[in-house]
Amino acid sequence: MSAIFNFQSLLTVILLLICTCAYLRSLTPTLLDKNKTGILGIFWKCARIGERKSPYVACCCIIMAVTILFGQ
Repeated sequence: MSAIFNFQSLLTVILLLICTCAYLRSLTPTLLDKNKTGILGIFWKCARIGERKSPYVACCCIIMAVTILFGQ
C-alpha cells in the first residue's frame, strides 16, 4: 500500500519532510529562501513550520517513533 492511502505512512512522510526542510534551511538558508512561491515554496513552508513549531514537531516525531516501534 502506498503512503498516500495509509494515514500513518502519510503522517510519517509529512513529518520527515518538515524535519528535512528545517535541517536543510539551517545548513544553507539561501537554498530555500529564494523559492517562497510556487511548487518549491512548499519546502520553504515546511522549513518555517519546522522552525517555529519545533517542540511540537519533536513531540510528534517521538510519538511517531514509539508507535512505529511498538504499535505494529
